[in-house]
Amino acid sequence: MARPFTLAAVAYDAKVVNIWEGFKVFLARHDLAFDYVLFSNYEAPVAAHFAGMVDAAWNSPLAWLQSVAIAGAKHLTAEAIAMRDSDRDQRSLIVARKDAHIQRIVDLQGKRIAVAAKDSPQATLIPLELLAQDGLLADKDFHVEFFDALAGKHGDRVDGERAAARAMSQGKIDAACMIEGNYTLFGFEGTVNPAAMHIVAHTEHYDLANFTILRERKHADTDKFVRLLLAIEYEDHDMRPLLDLAGLKQWVTGRSSHHTLLAAAMQRFGTSRDFIGEVAAAN
Repeated sequence: MARPFTLAAVAYDAKVVNIWEGFKVFLARHDLAFDYVLFSNYEAPVAAHFAGMVDAAWNSPLAWLQSVAIAGAKHLTAEAIAMRDSDRDQRSLIVARKDAHIQRIVDLQGKRIAVAAKDSPQATLIPLELLAQDGLLADKDFHVEFFDALAGKHGDRVDGERAAARAMSQGKIDAACMIEGNYTLFGFEGTVNPAAMHIVAHTEHYDLANFTILRERKHADTDKFVRLLLAIEYEDHDMRPLLDLAGLKQWVTGRSSHHTLLAAAMQRFGTSRDFIGEVAAAN
């Protein structure tokens, strides 16, 4: 019996089970056998994907670049087949209180900058790379304060960013890094007062998560899986609650062209190089 199209994903929150169970029911209604395997961190599904345990992985941007590197070493091709509309064209911000008198990146010299988990692309790696490209190096030109909530989840949980924003708002830290959408959320919930904040810098736009396959090991139902997802409409009242739970309004075609800053950060900070080597060398 052929294996159903099987996805690897990360259980960063209890709602993840409801999300994939919901899509499993939807896909079954359209005669596509689907299953999923949940892991506690993003490195595990990447390894499982290359070991042949699953047919696709829901990858963070960091896990995507890890997969690209491993695939290259193994003479395979990692392909981003689909993603959420909400994972396109994101930006990271470096925010300070107005009364801290930090107007430009150069004013961060010697300051304390709060980031999230060490493996958070949006609230650690990408903004630190932005600063490095502008001539300020972490722990040389400024002090980095980590709010390391749930390392291994690649920044999927907002806890670290929220704690960093709160510390900055309370004057315990001079500036904080966060993704633009969470800055808006923190203002809405009262963690920060946007009227008292100054955006010191923002990054170029980049992409976040995607469904990744290995082209040379493509499952027979891959194209049908993508077609069905892309055909879902937010106006469909039966599907809207599931889309809301998953944080999107529309599934869109995957793309791999918007990871320049994160790729540079991985080169600079050496993120997961040992892991990449181990998986690339494995059978």
